[in-house]
Amino acid sequence: MESVYEKVVAFKKRNPGTVSWRVKAHSKVIEKHLNDGEEVLYAFVGQKGLSSLEMFNTYVVAVTNKRLILAQKRVLFGYLFISITPDMFNDLTVATGIIWGKVVIDTVKEIITLSNLSKGAVSEIETAITETIMEQKKKYVKINREHESHNFDM
Repeated sequence: MESVYEKVVAFKKRNPGTVSWRVKAHSKVIEKHLNDGEEVLYAFVGQKGLSSLEMFNTYVVAVTNKRLILAQKRVLFGYLFISITPDMFNDLTVATGIIWGKVVIDTVKEIITLSNLSKGAVSEIETAITETIMEQKKKYVKINREHESHNFDM
């Protein structure tokens, strides 16, 4: 099975204009938090923040068969980790500028902007996230409907 780091390196080869630093360290944070039965389907890297000038805020993002994960290993101590489950996901927006593109992930709790992405990468990222999250939401709705129908049978 391909590691998170290998998936990010493959992404970087397809999209060399994407800005990133310390990808291996960030990838290890994601691998540390993968649950049993959780598989990384797609991984990419970008800068978390609104501005294209924020070039040192690299996060690795993994799309798994259960959720969306963002991770950053801090330089000295600790790390930052964000988990977005399908029920918390609202919307996804992509935009491109002269040099880079950005992806905006809207969740119930916050809006996460990933910038300094290669312009060609945004459509690939949008497809990977949207298709996976929509498939997971279908399963989530189906399970909830089955659960509700069992409650009415009592």
